[in-house]
Amino acid sequence: MNTFTSQDTLIIVGIVVAYILFTTWLTFRLRSKNTGDFMEGSRAMPAFIVGILLMSEYIGAKSTVGTAQAAFEDGFAASWSVIGAAIGFPLFGFLLVKRIYNTGKITISGAIAEKYGNSTKNIISIIMIYALLLVNVGNYVSGAAAISTVLKVNLPVAAFITAIVSTFYFAFGGMKGVAWVTLLHSALKYFGILAIMGFALSKTGGFTPMIENMPKYYWTWDGNFGASTIFAWLIGTIGSIFCTQFVIQAICSTKDVKSAKRSTWVAFFFCLPIALAIAVIGVAAKYLHPEINSLYAMPIFLQDMNPWVAGLVTTSLVASIFVSVSTVALAIASLVVKDFYVPYRNPTPEQEFKATRWLSLLIGFLPLIFVLFVPEVLKLSFFTRAIRLSISVVAVIAFYAPFFKSARGANAGLIGACVVTSVWYLLGDPFGINNMYIALITPAVIMVLDRLIPNKAQQKAASRASQPVQHNGV
Repeated sequence: MNTFTSQDTLIIVGIVVAYILFTTWLTFRLRSKNTGDFMEGSRAMPAFIVGILLMSEYIGAKSTVGTAQAAFEDGFAASWSVIGAAIGFPLFGFLLVKRIYNTGKITISGAIAEKYGNSTKNIISIIMIYALLLVNVGNYVSGAAAISTVLKVNLPVAAFITAIVSTFYFAFGGMKGVAWVTLLHSALKYFGILAIMGFALSKTGGFTPMIENMPKYYWTWDGNFGASTIFAWLIGTIGSIFCTQFVIQAICSTKDVKSAKRSTWVAFFFCLPIALAIAVIGVAAKYLHPEINSLYAMPIFLQDMNPWVAGLVTTSLVASIFVSVSTVALAIASLVVKDFYVPYRNPTPEQEFKATRWLSLLIGFLPLIFVLFVPEVLKLSFFTRAIRLSISVVAVIAFYAPFFKSARGANAGLIGACVVTSVWYLLGDPFGINNMYIALITPAVIMVLDRLIPNKAQQKAASRASQPVQHNGV
């Protein structure tokens, strides 16, 4: 493995800095000028652009670096963690896009509140903010791994660099600015991942040497993960798509339901190839560099590249980082502003826009506190999806099971699922039961139990029905 000279590092840093300066200028030119631009792009985004946004939300920094890390450790089957997104987007388009779009809301909590009221809306918002903040912790760790490899700085410093640049993107750009800059980021990210895969395969001599010399599980459909884990990944990824704030926000930025549905198919076609490429990179890193920390399975290949090529590929990874952090932070800002700040402060449009920008700065830097406590990016990624999955269960019940009308049951199901799933994750998935299954089952079980327990309104109705009717006839 080579190391970069000072001149090589200067070339790479120069390319990255030039790209950051250009996209910063572009973000400023395309910046949101009002709350409508910031939150939903004034409902004028083309389906193709929205599809790219959806793909970038699920194949960002933590998915690229995290999936490569998992493939390094347990095999090519890690690709299922991203294939789940490819499957999930068309299902989302078929089942929920029309229903959510027609509510006119840009937050999942607002859409579900149509059925269960404001208390449920607030609980969903708090749970989603909790999950998305953890998503950005994973994004910062993944981004820092790539940046620290090239710049020779430690993880906290690299994470701080990530926070500064990405926070500027979304705090000033909003949905309008983020959307168009993300198109450029995503094109570069796609090029970078495919370039790394091609370079890795040239170093391994193709697939045959890896298949012949590595343990067999590296090339089986379930790897060293097992069917249970892969099934949990699919459930979690598909379920979390159904309620992830940025996904809802993105499809609501299209001009109509047909465009929103079409965007989910764009996301499908872009997700599938890149899922396979990332897994190949992780396995190739294990074959060539078995001694390294698995977190560096993707960025390790930069060290052996020509500095000019390494500069472009590093820039592509940096682009992936900025897309991930910006879209997630934008979603958090939307939840905080729309579900808490606006209802309680009743601001003017100008005050709302200004508050959104200030909150965005806090949201951008808050995840830095937890960066050093996340050793396995993919596990954290799927835990955050498990938390969001529990919201999806309640959303599906709200839209498709009208006989579950109790806000009490919905609230108890959401809170219970969040607490139980978090504890289960922290305990290391006892009895080998993945926390994803806990998140799937808990809200439904609690809502069924609630339906069996009469509430005050039902008791009053039953009491009135049991009273004898008095006839005062002559």
